[in-house]
Amino acid sequence: MKTVSLALRNLTRNKRRNAILAVAIAFGFFVVTAIDGLTTGMVGNLENQITQLVGGNVIVQGLEWLNPDSPGGKVKLVNIVRDRDYVKNIVDELDVKYDYYSCFTISSGTVIFNGKKSAIQLYGRDLNEKLLRESFQFTSGGIDENIPNGLIISDKIAESLNLQVGDEIIYSTYTVYGQNTFADMTITGIIKSNSFMNSMQAYADIEDVNTIIEMPEGGYSMFSVYLRDKNQQTKAANMIESRIRQDSEKNPEINVTSRALAMKTHPTNIGKGIEKQVDPKKPENEWKGVKYGVETLYDEIPQIKTVLNIVHIITTVILIVILLIVMVGVSNTYRMVLYERIREIGTMRALGMTGKDTRKVFTNEAVILCVIGALAGLIFAAIVMMFVHLIPIDNEALSFFLKKGHFTFKMSVFSIIIQYIILIVLTSWAVRGSAKQAARMSPAEALRTVK
Repeated sequence: MKTVSLALRNLTRNKRRNAILAVAIAFGFFVVTAIDGLTTGMVGNLENQITQLVGGNVIVQGLEWLNPDSPGGKVKLVNIVRDRDYVKNIVDELDVKYDYYSCFTISSGTVIFNGKKSAIQLYGRDLNEKLLRESFQFTSGGIDENIPNGLIISDKIAESLNLQVGDEIIYSTYTVYGQNTFADMTITGIIKSNSFMNSMQAYADIEDVNTIIEMPEGGYSMFSVYLRDKNQQTKAANMIESRIRQDSEKNPEINVTSRALAMKTHPTNIGKGIEKQVDPKKPENEWKGVKYGVETLYDEIPQIKTVLNIVHIITTVILIVILLIVMVGVSNTYRMVLYERIREIGTMRALGMTGKDTRKVFTNEAVILCVIGALAGLIFAAIVMMFVHLIPIDNEALSFFLKKGHFTFKMSVFSIIIQYIILIVLTSWAVRGSAKQAARMSPAEALRTVK
């Protein structure tokens, strides 16, 4: 404690020099923290948009094998989960921690209005889902459950077809068995799309969509789970798959893909490996009943996790480079400090201070100064990030990485702790030479030195 007390006292002796050094450290820590927070937030927003697009982190779909009606015809895969409660009961039984789940039906088709047409991806969802409602940014209209076949479209589609709330359109699509079909739908709401990814999205009540595409009563296309901890998605998917496999051993009408096999055949893209297991071009894949495929967001888009890891590696490298530059200044400063305090060191050593304690005084002084500077940089970064977050951004090229038109920053406590550890290690290393020289200094020789 005495060495810490002496280090704190020494920091107040040359305030201007120490302040300049602390500002340099604070600036370096500010730059790294801001870059790390911004890039992590941008990648997180991209991941959230894709997660919202597919409905969750863990996706379970059911496929039925449909042989051709005539010789020489092609095998079809029909995307149907007939039992709406089956997967949900498994998720609840396994006590998977999730924020919400969703059963939804997907239909690709074309909206036709006044001779114009536009392709859309129609999602049949329970429009009363709280998080789904909160994700909508209506520019006009809203959810109207009293209108049959009500349709919610993006502002980009509405603009291209000159559509307004209340307009009736023709929706051209295919049934689950591949027959062409049409339906009259009414525009009830127009939502803001902030990227190309969701500009083609449209929403309707799941029961209406099921009727249009002739989905069996109670059926749906996919079951998705939005986990509380996205890092647990692989574990959750493995648990669900294992539970379905147990049922498949008792019931030949229930089948499931193998994530373990997909990992062996396609280690860098598990989603691709699972697709191969249900490829209708391979007769050996034929099954009876329904075959469940259990995937995660990272299985389908493994690049997201890779990008996030690369971001953290890059920011850590930037931190080390900036701190190494700052440490050169710290090292030179403490060489000067050593020269200025030679007689003082001699006096302290003559009064009984050991070489080890002398070294600790120098090291503690530098570490405390750097920690204070880094803390100031962290606080300044948080303030700047808060103000930047309030600035609306209207740029379609950046819309993939924004949240409702704003930059978001995500600061990881773990990353900050790692950065502080790196800072302390580099600081100790920077003053190591001066501290050793002070520790080895002879009291008599130091007292005789004339500056």
